[in-house]
Amino acid sequence: MITPTWIGAYRVERLLGTGSFATVWLAYDPALAGRVAVKVLAENWSHDLRVRERFLDEARLLRRLDHDRLVRVHAVGELPDGRPYAVLAWADGGSLRDRLARGPLPVTEALSVLDEIAAGVAVLHRHRVVHRDLTPSNVLFHSGPDGERVLIADLGLAKALASASGLTARAGTPGYMAPEQDDPLAVVDTRADVFGLGRLGLRLLGRAGPPGGPVEQRPAGSRLRPGVPAAVDAVLRTATAVRPADRHPDADAFRRALRRAVAGGPAPPPPRRAPRPVPAVAAVAVTLAVAVTGAGDAIHPVAAGAVGRSGPLTVLLPSGWRAEGTGWAGRYGDDGRLEPALVISPDPGNWAADPMLPGAFVGLATGAARRTGPAAFLAGRPHADCVAAPPRRTRQGGVEWTVVTYTCPTGRPVIVEAAGPATGRAGLLYVQLVPPPDAGADFVDGVLAGVRAG
Repeated sequence: MITPTWIGAYRVERLLGTGSFATVWLAYDPALAGRVAVKVLAENWSHDLRVRERFLDEARLLRRLDHDRLVRVHAVGELPDGRPYAVLAWADGGSLRDRLARGPLPVTEALSVLDEIAAGVAVLHRHRVVHRDLTPSNVLFHSGPDGERVLIADLGLAKALASASGLTARAGTPGYMAPEQDDPLAVVDTRADVFGLGRLGLRLLGRAGPPGGPVEQRPAGSRLRPGVPAAVDAVLRTATAVRPADRHPDADAFRRALRRAVAGGPAPPPPRRAPRPVPAVAAVAVTLAVAVTGAGDAIHPVAAGAVGRSGPLTVLLPSGWRAEGTGWAGRYGDDGRLEPALVISPDPGNWAADPMLPGAFVGLATGAARRTGPAAFLAGRPHADCVAAPPRRTRQGGVEWTVVTYTCPTGRPVIVEAAGPATGRAGLLYVQLVPPPDAGADFVDGVLAGVRAG
């Protein structure tokens, strides 16, 4: 690799590190008379628009949050060959990965670092952002007048909570990512980051090496080093529970539990456990063509199509669309089973990754979520940087739907969120729809008219 002399207005001094998607250089900023880190998109990814947009999204997100527990962005620019770069605050203390490579941290220091990591992740959660890739490489140290600070870095996989639900492809680092992140239909929320915090805790406080297989496979009492308060083990077991519902709800709750454990106070009760879920099997079936009862758009009619099924949930498919799904990954009903859900699209397997591909995520909430009501359910699913039209109500297929349409400057140009009470059963129907580019409200209503529960 040839070291550049300059990147924009910044004089390059040396290489800091390389990753799958970017290279980071230490550089000097003559204008501010200080060192900075310059992150440049890797050349082999420069023509991939999705990777390029993800690179820029990270810079925009860090710039918008602008918090002293997160790596700060000073500027963005573009090289003569078109590759984008971001100018970041330099973390002169290196990464947690670097420190752990030199040996385990003393127990008191390791507990303090874990507490500070949780505080940084809590900043993201308060802004309704989930990191999705908490690893030792993404925890940095920066020295300042008040001492050393822990910084959370690499938000390239971070998502606004609404966008992380039912839309994300597999993402994360094996050994640290939550089980639900391995499913393209997963509901990935703050509890996925809690799992990552628990795995980081095991790496910092465990007897040996980075965490590997499921925590439950490890013998009781053998995981943590001598000197770690016994109550900390219970906190980490809760954080790394396989089911999201059994974990701490967010980073703030994890941090409070950790502090109580270290101080010797009573541990909070673990989340209420529902019955262990029965493994879901593929529940999507294509049946005989059925006529749609709702109105269709003149250009994109929701007309005689196949039917997608997931348990009691059925969806009449627009012409040329297919359905796939094994259930609403990460979301469980009161009976402990996966909630019914599926993805419908001309190409369901690629819908999560291709922002220009029309399609929809359709789910039936039969557990606690149904009790929030349609309006409140949708209010918890905003889309960052998108503009929402006023909510509208429409009766389709016997369901009173509340519909919110978002217009977005990047990624999917239009996202439609809709929810309504299931007819004839206790449940809440939810649809997140990306319509074809020239489709109107009639297309949306036609899709909603074909959603049934039971």
